[in-house]
Amino acid sequence: MTGARGAGLQVTATAFFALFSVVGLALYGLPLYYDHMVREFGWSRTMVTSGNALSKLVVGPVFGFGAGWIVDRFGPRRLMMAGILMAGIALIGLGAISALWMFYAFYLLNALGYVCGGPLPNQVLVSRWFDKTRGRQMGIAYLGIGIGGALVPILAVWLTSHLGWRGSLQALGVLIVIIALPLAYFVKEQPPETAEQKALGTGAPDRKVVASIQSVLRNPAFYLLALGSMCSIAAVGGTNQHLKLFLSLDRGYSQADAARVISLVLACSIVGRLMMGWLADRWQKKTVMLLIYLLVAASIPLLLAGGTRTPIYLFAMVFGVALGGEYMIIPLMAGELFGVHVLGRVLGIVLTADGVAEATAPMFVGYLRDSNGTYNVGFYTLVGAALLGAVAIALLPSRKISTPVASLRPLATDRA
Repeated sequence: MTGARGAGLQVTATAFFALFSVVGLALYGLPLYYDHMVREFGWSRTMVTSGNALSKLVVGPVFGFGAGWIVDRFGPRRLMMAGILMAGIALIGLGAISALWMFYAFYLLNALGYVCGGPLPNQVLVSRWFDKTRGRQMGIAYLGIGIGGALVPILAVWLTSHLGWRGSLQALGVLIVIIALPLAYFVKEQPPETAEQKALGTGAPDRKVVASIQSVLRNPAFYLLALGSMCSIAAVGGTNQHLKLFLSLDRGYSQADAARVISLVLACSIVGRLMMGWLADRWQKKTVMLLIYLLVAASIPLLLAGGTRTPIYLFAMVFGVALGGEYMIIPLMAGELFGVHVLGRVLGIVLTADGVAEATAPMFVGYLRDSNGTYNVGFYTLVGAALLGAVAIALLPSRKISTPVASLRPLATDRA
């Protein structure tokens, strides 16, 4: 039992530091350098956010479902290791760009690193190991995003002051590999069987098992979940990708002041992850998901409030709490509805759709800002997207949709 508990702690730690690095440092860190690129290269806001958009539009549809299939068939560890390496190399490369094609090439590699080493394999890893405490453990693992995202604005300012923005990006890339890769190398992908599970034949078998996804794809709930998550992710991604640009270039915040606001968002996301994980183990996950989406919709208008900086800090707190539960609740809801045997492929499709939304929303908001000279239309469009997502989630069923047992089949290659 002690060995199993220790292995479970190792799983949570691995997911924590992988998400800390690939999402907290890389995903949330990159927008902090957009204003430097605008100033140095003369690029527009649409252009600097288009790297994220185009890379995810290419990587998501091409590799998303394939990554989910690999995770279900071979386990998450090797895919996670490859993703960590790609994310680190991408940031090192982005620190050396001198042309637009290099910007797009390394952003493409960064998006591939996110697919392979980010939420998808970590969500499946945690879901395989934990059942009754899945929400709590997922919340702890996702603290990595909050802590990494809260630290990266401060770290980026400090590194940039010493190394310049290019050296700062490259240092972050090296940190990603050093922090996350060793843990991913040693993690165990499957929990050991208990004596009771062995006697009943319900534990993890020696051979790997994959369930059919056809029944999932025929269920309207799958498409409601995909639509709801796409809309809310679009709202969150569109806001996040433009927050530094909005504060620094539109509101005139200094680098340090903008970093403090962004750090407050990510610090509050830590509270959100713990709170939403705790609630997900006690309330219906549908209710928790609906609460998160409504908080996203309520927070964004605060950015446009004039006068003092108080609304900005209120936005940071409300949006941060919602952000904390946003990405974490998707695998919990998917696992609740469809089970863990198809979770890799379900998330492969849903996260691919989410990636498309997360990619296009910031570029669309950038286009609206460049066209109108203000963020008003763009930000209220994001509010509408969050509300549409809440409607889709409200229509989800409240009970589990079973995958037929007859659809389970052993794999031919079940030996290492």
